[in-house]
Amino acid sequence: MDIAKLNLTELKRLLKRVEGEIERRANTAKRDVLKKVHKIVTEAGMSLEELMGDEKKPAAAKTRKPRAAAKPGRKPAARKTVGAAKFRNPAKPEQTWTGHGRKPGWVAEWLAAGKALSELEIR
Repeated sequence: MDIAKLNLTELKRLLKRVEGEIERRANTAKRDVLKKVHKIVTEAGMSLEELMGDEKKPAAAKTRKPRAAAKPGRKPAARKTVGAAKFRNPAKPEQTWTGHGRKPGWVAEWLAAGKALSELEIR
């Protein structure tokens, strides 16, 4: 068959036939492999469920929505990394701040009281 001589309609029809045949053969191959595996597992005295064990459960987790495609011509946003804490709240030592981004309320209150930011630095 010389596809160069086919018109557009004939090419599209041929494409659909080829895609259908590819799908049919892939399904047949899967079915054949599944039969072979089933035979081996049955001869071993097990079921496919026993063989797969808990590995089938994570497959259900794969139902997440796909991510939206990025808009053309836009660069992906840079990932922000959180640096080491540079400031600590003396009243609540578990509260820290890296010095980047919006100031936490406790830092704003500290500065509003007229105290120096340097007093909060972690040394």
